[in-house]
Amino acid sequence: MNEKSHIRLFKIILAYWPFLLLSTIAAIFFVIFNATSVWITATMINNVLIEFDDMVAENIRLMSLDNLSMNDRIKLYSNQVLLKDSAIATMSSVCVALVVVFSVKNIALYIKNIMVSVVQFRLVTDLRNKLYNHLHYLSLSYFNKNKSGELTSILINDIDNMRAALSTSFQKLFVEPINILAFLSLLFIISPKLAAIAILVIPISGVIIFGIAQSIRRRAARSQAKLAGITSIISETLGSMRIVKAFVMKNYELKRFYAETRKYYQLMLRKDRLRLISSPITETIGASIAALLLFIGARDVLVNQSISSEDFIRFILLLFSVLGPIKNLGNVFNELQNGLASADRVFSIIDIKSDIHDNDDAIHVENFQDNITFQNVNFYYDNKSEMILKNINLSLKSGEILALVGPSGAGKSTLADLIPRFYDVTEGSILLDGEDIRNIKLNSLRSLMGIVTQETFLFNDSVKANIAYGLESVSDEDIKKAAIAANANEFIEQLPDGYDTIIGERGVKLSGGQRQRISIARAIMKNPPILILDEATSSLDTESEKIVQDAIEKLMHNRTVIVIAHRLSTVHNANKIIVLDKGDIVDTGNHNELINKEGLYKQLHNMQFKT
Repeated sequence: MNEKSHIRLFKIILAYWPFLLLSTIAAIFFVIFNATSVWITATMINNVLIEFDDMVAENIRLMSLDNLSMNDRIKLYSNQVLLKDSAIATMSSVCVALVVVFSVKNIALYIKNIMVSVVQFRLVTDLRNKLYNHLHYLSLSYFNKNKSGELTSILINDIDNMRAALSTSFQKLFVEPINILAFLSLLFIISPKLAAIAILVIPISGVIIFGIAQSIRRRAARSQAKLAGITSIISETLGSMRIVKAFVMKNYELKRFYAETRKYYQLMLRKDRLRLISSPITETIGASIAALLLFIGARDVLVNQSISSEDFIRFILLLFSVLGPIKNLGNVFNELQNGLASADRVFSIIDIKSDIHDNDDAIHVENFQDNITFQNVNFYYDNKSEMILKNINLSLKSGEILALVGPSGAGKSTLADLIPRFYDVTEGSILLDGEDIRNIKLNSLRSLMGIVTQETFLFNDSVKANIAYGLESVSDEDIKKAAIAANANEFIEQLPDGYDTIIGERGVKLSGGQRQRISIARAIMKNPPILILDEATSSLDTESEKIVQDAIEKLMHNRTVIVIAHRLSTVHNANKIIVLDKGDIVDTGNHNELINKEGLYKQLHNMQFKT
């Protein structure tokens, strides 16, 4: 990453400056009234401990002085507000002032907190939306290399972890430094000597907190990575539960899961050991310095009489008040490390550039008219030396059916994936009506294509929504027409809620043949001029295959079709058959031409039909 996560977060947060400004103003009011409440509390205690006449005499003395210190000025002003004609009247005014001050202080606290809450919730929402949007922007090669469970964990757990850390951190980061500054200022006003001793706690605590926080961040990063691994195992296992049960792998999966959770527990425990030790250390240091100050201050009051008992009471109250914010600030830095560790993972994905993107001068295309041409195309994944496709040259005219056949691993699916630019060619070019597809906007290129694969993917939504996926303002009548053309209407109408039936995750409530027919209906609804079929019937039983094949033939009518064929019976009527082997085109022709000469096509045909 070009910038550290905390700097990037700060820049993002600044976008919400109106809320932050209001929160800051409220925080300043809170601190002022918080310090005032401590001052008034000291006045109340002093009023109880000393004679009222002594208080009046002290006030008269202060009024007679020409050169008042800041401490004396504040005391004189507070006496003007609080001091009355009698001790009980003075106590009443102090109590009323205390209620008013605490009320205003807590109103300011609420405004500060709610504004910060708005910022942190908007921040994590915008970050989650940005990350989810970026995942759609990344190319397929990225998802081939990264587990979906880990990406899900980052999208959900890491961003939620940021929210949890920021929800407390932001609120305290805004107010505690101002609180500490205000209390320290009052301490120096009352007694510079005692305040200078008290301030020792800040750098000592700071060094300890910083060291612990850095260690916590490292452990937080590892624990978040381990949590992502656990999420990945859960996602993988739940998605393949049928296989787990069929191969009696329950114990193996449990051992694998238990091992990961044990490592996660150990990491979290180590992190909490560090997090929980910082507060006792800071508090112990603070208490030690407070004890030292009590001793020195008591001697100044009782022996040297360099400080009044009222000022000493006020100093002690302010001293213990400042220890709270220092302790809170230490906890904030520890908690913030969890959020920053998660932010590192979030930003690491956001910073990834997609392999597939629109050129600056990319053009928009409305339709396909003439041909698709491969010119000297070579392709390999991730800059590996082994070519997946080698020197591919072929042309497909509009309205023709092109079949890709060959043994497993020959490069059939890869070749088809290059046409919608799921991947870009390594060398050479693919032309659509004479235009390099890299110069065509991705959305317009892919809008020309419909894809039906062997492994259909349906969403946990209604039948209607799955058929109309990707389209807006589609009528029920058009959806039904597409379903009829796909031989799907009959079974859809027999479902509990017909077209409004929720079909479950990946269409689990439907049979394989039913899922394929809905997938075909979806392609019919899109009505693309170019159709890519990845042998949509190869995993179906004989009866379902016949129904689906009939639907596919309707779908193929008057379209340009690329068929990835595993069952050679499905390509007999193709205009052109390309035979691939280890990434090379080893033969080309129609079925009659290829079956009548010795070659790989004839070998594959004879193996399937045992002739």
